[in-house]
Amino acid sequence: MNPTLNSNESIPSGKKKIIVLGSGPNRIGQGIEFDYCCVHGLLAIKECGYEAIMVNCNPETVSTDFDMADKLYFEPVFWEHLWEIIELEKPEGVIVQLGGQTALKLAKRLTEKGIKIIGTSFDSMDIAEDRGRFSDLLKELNIPYPQYGTAYTAEEAIEVANNVGYPVLVRPSYVLGGQRMRIVINDEEVEKAVISLVKHLPGNKILIDHFLDRCQEAEVDAIFDGENFHIMGVMEHIEPAGIHSGDSNAVLPAFNLTPLVVETMEYYSEKIARALNIKGLINIQFAIKDGKVYVIEANPRASRTTPFIAKAYQIPYLNIATKVMLGAAKLTEFTMEKKLDGYAIKEPVFSFEKFPGVNKELGPEMKSTGEAIRFIKDLRDPYFRTLYKERSMNLSK
Repeated sequence: MNPTLNSNESIPSGKKKIIVLGSGPNRIGQGIEFDYCCVHGLLAIKECGYEAIMVNCNPETVSTDFDMADKLYFEPVFWEHLWEIIELEKPEGVIVQLGGQTALKLAKRLTEKGIKIIGTSFDSMDIAEDRGRFSDLLKELNIPYPQYGTAYTAEEAIEVANNVGYPVLVRPSYVLGGQRMRIVINDEEVEKAVISLVKHLPGNKILIDHFLDRCQEAEVDAIFDGENFHIMGVMEHIEPAGIHSGDSNAVLPAFNLTPLVVETMEYYSEKIARALNIKGLINIQFAIKDGKVYVIEANPRASRTTPFIAKAYQIPYLNIATKVMLGAAKLTEFTMEKKLDGYAIKEPVFSFEKFPGVNKELGPEMKSTGEAIRFIKDLRDPYFRTLYKERSMNLSK
């Protein structure tokens, strides 16, 4: 027997440790944005006096550079690997808010094992992620949302769809990048969508929402420390609702929403953050139709737009949010002066030329593989005017 098979080159230190979970391999819905979040989280952990431990398996990311974390475990972000690391290192807790949906999905296992999740608790995350529980919360808070119902079979789904009214959005809970979400307009399409979901994601609760057609879409990114609430940014999507937020061009700050609509979005965001007892980051998606603001969903973690807003406003939001999660600081301790002359546009980046057989039509399932940032001085900019003209044409169809 080879004695090296039982050896362990990782020797735990006597310091207090925090583990950060990355997002694993690049995939639709998760990419360099979450690597940015993890890197700034690691730096904040070090500044707070902890040993920063990174768990990720993507060689293309900065978070896996040998000198970024105090200790790097180049391992898949799966429970079996993570549990062995936790047993060895015995950390103060684990941060799941910075690594996208992959990291968030491990929150339940961590809680069941009694491991502390740094920041927002698993139950609060579950309310936000479970579309049914979240809609029930919105009902309690008297916040408008599209009518919905849940189902496990095609027959149940058809009944729900007829009750909430077509068109409807058929989607599962806890998915990445809008995976297998479909907008459907009749019973036959509902049946096909549900059969596909049951086949590929067995056991998942299926949610059927009334789809708000031809409306504006916007989102809010914010930080909550349990007492103080700070809006990082309000972004308005150029494409109409129905296009996944990751595939939409979005403008920071909002350019065509009334002050009342923006104020309502901010009010609803704070109400939701307080009800969920968020500690750290939250992203909330909105639909605006006929002047009424509806909440579509909430993500209790860093979103793809968090790094975008931090760069546009030149504020180290991820550093601040991590310190808030750790309980090392309150929002009132930071000066957050937003520096943006004009507007910043988030541009999705697609890789269709590498996948010629892929359907290029955009919808609720994300297809972009990255994003870029473009700064404009004002709304007379030719690039913006072209995008907005295309949006107007889409809305008129």
